[in-house]
Amino acid sequence: MKVVGIDPGTAACGYGIVQESEGRLKEVAHGCWSTPAGEDTVVRLKTIHDAVAALIAEHAPDAVALEESYVGADARIALSVGQARGVVLVAAANAGVDCCEYAPARVKQAICGYGRAEKAQMQRMVQRILALSELPTPNHAADALAVAICHALAPPLLRLAAGSHR
Repeated sequence: MKVVGIDPGTAACGYGIVQESEGRLKEVAHGCWSTPAGEDTVVRLKTIHDAVAALIAEHAPDAVALEESYVGADARIALSVGQARGVVLVAAANAGVDCCEYAPARVKQAICGYGRAEKAQMQRMVQRILALSELPTPNHAADALAVAICHALAPPLLRLAAGSHR
């Protein structure tokens, strides 16, 4: 199973791709797309959509897994992240790829065994799980890899509960 993980955001949108085979995971690619703050929202969202669509076309994943939005005190950030999530969902739907969402606490629980793990701990665990020679950077890419790992290792019923969309 090949999974594209996405840590959605308008300013920075992380991606990570993992391949699971016989219980072993391998990192295929990871990185982060950035859009300038002064650019029109429509252009920023199109940039993210097109990048996700190209990634899906290039790697032909079995699934796309997203981190659910964390709604903090800033409604503007929540709206911006929600818009980025929307264009990722559309890109996956256009490609006919199943899309699932995982709460940040569930991802942290799956990766670190603790739902309130810190970013640095998540990075170190992703590095160990994927046997990477270096910490995955930036943080958004590490988070995207973590979401992909969470989905790749999730039992089938958990994948259903994560809300498969197509």
